[in-house]
Amino acid sequence: MNLGLKNRVSLVTAASKGIGLGIAKVLAEEGSKVVISSRNMDELEKARKLISSDTGNSDILPVVCDLTVRDQVEHLAHVAMDHFDKVDILAYNTGPPKPGTFSELNIEDWDYAVNLLLMSAVWLTKKLVPHMVERRWGRLIYVTSLTLRSPITNLVLSNTVRLSIAGLAKSLALELAGNGVTSNGILQGHILTDRATQLLMDRSRRTGKTPEDLMREQLKDVPAGRYGKPEEIGYLSAFLASDKAAYINGTMINVDGGLIKSIF
Repeated sequence: MNLGLKNRVSLVTAASKGIGLGIAKVLAEEGSKVVISSRNMDELEKARKLISSDTGNSDILPVVCDLTVRDQVEHLAHVAMDHFDKVDILAYNTGPPKPGTFSELNIEDWDYAVNLLLMSAVWLTKKLVPHMVERRWGRLIYVTSLTLRSPITNLVLSNTVRLSIAGLAKSLALELAGNGVTSNGILQGHILTDRATQLLMDRSRRTGKTPEDLMREQLKDVPAGRYGKPEEIGYLSAFLASDKAAYINGTMINVDGGLIKSIF
């Protein structure tokens, strides 16, 4: 499907692996120039080569960025715009915060999670939105988690701080729609990434259960009966980034195989 993204410029954060990499690959397949970021340049170079070889798109720019550091986030925005002269599409994605209960986590853990899950989005959006408004075209896509709709035990940081991204996305949708800029969120369910596999292996060591049994337990409430693929987050991201989705604004869309049972 030609989504009309050729010559658009996308910026995808946390894109050296997992969901971010899946999004970057699909956007590149659709012809977008793509800026990818993560904290490790070696991993970024691997991702750049993989995206280019799989898609035939050589307009992939890797930029090192720790999303918890404001100067690095603002540097990322400046490098992207200096290199490609614009950023049309922000696909904002992050790694997870520290797991734990409220009583286990300290104030430093909260500060880190707020910077990782909220302030990095604010810093980056603040730098990119004025240029989108000036050109009267832009797409803001915030990838977050189903913890917004169904809190998960032992993930109090994610349960709490990620909710703020929904407020940010909705507020931006209301504020910017008249300027040709849309803002939406994606709530990802069980996506099979290297991180998800590592967590399964860790739980296997701690519980004595096999990874296969743990996978079956995790998927028992998923009607689709399987894990999602990172590229499946990418397909929705690419659609939301296109003109075909211009009337979709201020939504939070589940990609979860039917896990969340609520109607709204």
